[in-house]
This record gives sequence, C-alpha cells and structure tokens, in this order.
Amino acid sequence: MAIVAAAFGGARNEVGHPFRDVAIVGVFNTKQARVLEGYDSQSIALEAALGAIADAGLEPRDIDGVVGGIASNFLYQSRIGPAWRSMSPLGIPAVIEGAMAIACGLANTVLIATGEAGSYRQHASTAPWTRPTNEFVAAYGMFTAAEFALMARRHMHMYGTTPESMAHVAATIRNNGHVNPQAVYFGRGPFTADDVLNSRMVADPFHLLDCAMTSEGGTALVLTHADRAGDLAKTPVHLLGGGTDHYGPSYQHPPVWDLGGVRRPDLIAGHVGRRAAEEAFASAGLGPSDVDVCEFYDPFSFELIRQFEAYGFCAEGEGGDYVMSGVIEPGGRHPITTDGGTMSFSHGGASVQLFQRVIRGVQQLRGECVSSQVANAEVAMCTGGGAGALFTDVLLLGKDRP
Repeated sequence: MAIVAAAFGGARNEVGHPFRDVAIVGVFNTKQARVLEGYDSQSIALEAALGAIADAGLEPRDIDGVVGGIASNFLYQSRIGPAWRSMSPLGIPAVIEGAMAIACGLANTVLIATGEAGSYRQHASTAPWTRPTNEFVAAYGMFTAAEFALMARRHMHMYGTTPESMAHVAATIRNNGHVNPQAVYFGRGPFTADDVLNSRMVADPFHLLDCAMTSEGGTALVLTHADRAGDLAKTPVHLLGGGTDHYGPSYQHPPVWDLGGVRRPDLIAGHVGRRAAEEAFASAGLGPSDVDVCEFYDPFSFELIRQFEAYGFCAEGEGGDYVMSGVIEPGGRHPITTDGGTMSFSHGGASVQLFQRVIRGVQQLRGECVSSQVANAEVAMCTGGGAGALFTDVLLLGKDRP
C-alpha cells in the first residue's frame, strides 16, 4: 500500500520512488491514415503490439502482463497465458496501472496496446465519440466541440484571451505535423494563424483548424523492470510521476468552469489537471521549469493555453500571452505536441489519442524523433483529456532513473 500511496500522493516515502523499478523499453506507432483499408481495430492494435515488442528487442513470450482492449485476444493469439491482465482503455491511466503492476510484483513485462480502424466511415458527420446520447445534452447539440468551446469562452470572458492566441497554438501544432513524414497531414501546410482564423466556424470561438481531425491507426508501449531494461535494445525511459484528475462522467453534462472546489478553491474543472500535475512534480522533485518538451493533448487549441496555466507554467489568465511569447515553437523553451498531435499527426479514436502523447514523449527522450526533435531533452510532460471532458491525465517521463 505504501507504493500505491506514493504514486498518487505526490511524495516519496521510506520505500523510495514508486516507479523506480519500472522503465519504458518499447514503443511503436503503426501507419496512421484517414482510412486504413484492410484493417479493423483488433488487427491494427495487434500490429502495434508486435511492433512495440520488437522495438524493445523482446518476443511475445516475454510478455506476462497486458493492458487494453486487445488484452484477452492478444493473450489467446500469442499463447502466452496465464498472465496479468487489465482492460483499462485509456492512455496515461493504463501506463500508470501497468507500472503499478510491475512495482507491486504482479507482472514483470507489460504490454499496452490499442488501435482504431474501420469503425468510422461517415466522415461527413461528427466522429462516434463526439455524439452524446444523454438527453440533457443531445437535444441542444452539446457535441464535443461545443463543450470545449464553453470552457474557452469562459476564459475569454474572465481574462480577455484572444482568438489570435488560440490560432497561434493551432498553427504551431499543425506545422509540427506538416514536417512530420509519419503524420496524416504531412505536407499540408505550412499554416499561419490567419489560416486558422479564416477557416469556417465550428463552435465559437473554435474554427475548423482549431479542432482535432479524425483518422485511424494503432499504438503500443512495453514496460518492464528497470533492472532488466539496460540489457534490451533501446535506451530505457523512466516514469518520474503521474496522476489523473476527474470531475465526473465525460460528455454527459455541460462543463462548467467553476465546478468543484471542495478540496481547494482553485481545484475546479477549469483547472483540471492541476492536482495531478502538482503530485507528479512533487514525486519527481521537479517543477515546470525542468520540463524540456510538452507533449500536451490537443483536442482544441484553447486546451494548450489552459494546460499551461493549470500546471503552473504561467499564472492564471496569462496563458494566451505565454503561448504568443515564442516558448511553444520548435526551439522554444517549452515546445508543444511535437508530432502534430490530434490536429495533424493522428486522431484514431478515444483510446488511441490519449496514448500517443506518451509515445512521442518517449521518442523525444530517446532522441529518435523523425521530426521536431528537441535537442538534449531530458524531461517530457505528457497529458491527456481536457476541461470539456471533465478529466485530465498527467505523466512525467525522464531519461534518468528516479
């Protein structure tokens, strides 16, 4: 129990860092595309799983723990059971759960894999995960873009945040994808803030280019015991801290900026992720100034502004000016979402999109990104979720073992 308490309590204790004995040793992204012909979600996730295992220099028989929607099928197809299994579908919580399994001795080497293909073909309509079924939101068109737009509009009202600052975020991320040969939107730019502002309005204040796209693809990651990691094929990457903040069921209730505040007046839905970030930094013995690359989740442009404020990179209300100051571009102090994110790299469904930030963070710390590699990156901050969804997940990765 001491290990679990340390993982989510943000402090080291007598047993040391909760994830000291865990390392990420394999990562893989399949081909990403608007449509992947010949694949379904199971087959693309399996391809990702085998790619991550090979990246680590391992074989399927080395896996004794699996996390994700393909967990049971992978165990059956590869004949590696009995093994520890979790059905956790989402990105950073799945990584934390896999790490906890290794730290607690439930498994030695854990595979996390997911994928999405063949489930979304009606591209003239919104993606399936943005279609609410709750009677209190569906009747009013409260789809995902509108929910995130409510949070952005509230911030604009309180602090004077401008559409231009959001457009700058969107153009920066899209240009990261424009130069990434693995991105779905590779070569589609370059984009300017004016291009974003001139694209059609979707949900005020979001224009089309402020929003994530839809696509298909798979992704996977392998964790193992840190003592074994040094003997494997790739440089290990370590978990320095992580956590998750939730305020309720996603996409069932219109989000309210001031929701919450029971624990602390500032811990409200508009600052979702603040508690998780504070605990992650405390566990790592680091702060925002120690982060070299910000692999932040980018469902909509405003989310990046909000996250910089929530995590303590700048003061409340200063996020718009912060992103306009040059810090988020390649070569800036805190470059963001360096592969192009869900706006340009890929957006293959809920489980995939919340996992890819971790994959890119690992690649940055290994120094093996095919584009936008951050020189001498030692600490990466990876996130998932957002204010409109009433949750945010945070993970700190580092080159050094904690």
